[in-house]
Amino acid sequence: MTNDSGHGREGVIIVGSITADVTTFSKRLPKRGETILGEEFTLLLGGKGANQAVASGLAGAPSFMVGCVGNDLFRPLVTGGLEDHGVDTSELRVVEAPTGIAHIRVDDSGENDIVMVPLANDYLGPEQITAAITRLAARASVLLTQLEIPREAAAHAVRAARAAGLTVILDPAPAAALDQQTWASVDFVTPNETEASLITGIPVTDQASAIRAGEWFLAQGTGGAIITLASAGAVLVTAERQAAFESFPVTAVDTTAAGDAFSGYLGASLAAGLPIDDAIRRAMAAGALAVTKKGASPSLPSAADVELFLSDNVPSY
Repeated sequence: MTNDSGHGREGVIIVGSITADVTTFSKRLPKRGETILGEEFTLLLGGKGANQAVASGLAGAPSFMVGCVGNDLFRPLVTGGLEDHGVDTSELRVVEAPTGIAHIRVDDSGENDIVMVPLANDYLGPEQITAAITRLAARASVLLTQLEIPREAAAHAVRAARAAGLTVILDPAPAAALDQQTWASVDFVTPNETEASLITGIPVTDQASAIRAGEWFLAQGTGGAIITLASAGAVLVTAERQAAFESFPVTAVDTTAAGDAFSGYLGASLAAGLPIDDAIRRAMAAGALAVTKKGASPSLPSAADVELFLSDNVPSY
């Protein structure tokens, strides 16, 4: 693992999905076969990759998005959404397929369900990823990726980034099995409790079980596991130590992009040279703030808001 921040490498490369998010808000989610009336509708930039790129940019890191979009009516929406947040889009590729779409339903409690249709995202492949990392490695020290792109593309990004000397952060969402060479090329894996349970086979219900799941990732060769547990906080598991982090008390309105806020801020914080514990606290604060607003990219907080929130919520340990 390297971290050359301070030497022109404060950037974060995000290899991942880009979608147009179609979101409906209603008091409750419909039962099977039922039609209900909702209260609100939005059409905005989304996708785990794009959301993490926006979060990384908001956190203060030069952020570079590597992905695919279609040449359709959604292309200006998604590319404009990235560029409006200062994300570099020079490594985006326009393909002969529609831009990815996510249909999100949110109820009054802030819970959501999502159907994501990859479309153009399925065209992201090793050649584009290798070329982007080669061009950007001198300006970045961290790579973020997720699993809404083809699994082999994410695995290639992880291995290529490791070979380029980048710190590799994998958000394993949606949960999927990966080969050991890929796990061994990851510096930090950041599943939530559901993803950790699905991948490891260990039911994650509290900090103790999260630590056991973290040890499973270490056994695959991963450098460290950061398992987020919603209101129960998060745990860090490395070969050297285990650490627990308290959650921040907030009222959830929409949990859609909380994990992406966490990942983007974690990557930007490590690229800036923050110690891992400080980076996790900052990322958790960003995730907490994200659930207090509706929408995916619109809920991602600014660095100033995160710093203010941290100053108001000094941990008790």
